[in-house]
Amino acid sequence: MILIDEINNKIKQRPPFQMIDRVVEIDPNESAKGIKCVSVNEPYFMGHFPGSPIMPGVLIVESCAQLCSLVFEADGTDTDSIYVLLKVDTFKFVKAVIPGDVLEIVVNKTKVLGPLTTFDCKVMVDGNIYSKGTLTFTKVLKETIYKR
Repeated sequence: MILIDEINNKIKQRPPFQMIDRVVEIDPNESAKGIKCVSVNEPYFMGHFPGSPIMPGVLIVESCAQLCSLVFEADGTDTDSIYVLLKVDTFKFVKAVIPGDVLEIVVNKTKVLGPLTTFDCKVMVDGNIYSKGTLTFTKVLKETIYKR
């Protein structure tokens, strides 16, 4: 199990954009199961939607992507590169995520084709599927992104 303080040492994102609260299982470079506790205090709920808060689908996808990044680099030691999300494919949102839900996120590496790596992702609440799809990433040196 990886708790929040250790996740902070391994993941590139920081609050309020850090979306993984706990990793309950990890097989480095293969798969992981993680937890995101959805709180009404998260800033995006102020505008999405007032009086009827729903977690934006793009943030559910981001939660999956952050867990994938931990699978790529479980030790968090590569400070020169980041994993860039290239493709979001066949993502379906079956049920709305609301404050109080605990997202159980499962990611499994399914394909590596040259510099591209694809993961199947599944997001559940109380054992029921709320969303699922695939994400494809590539590793990029930071200097190539921030050098113009």
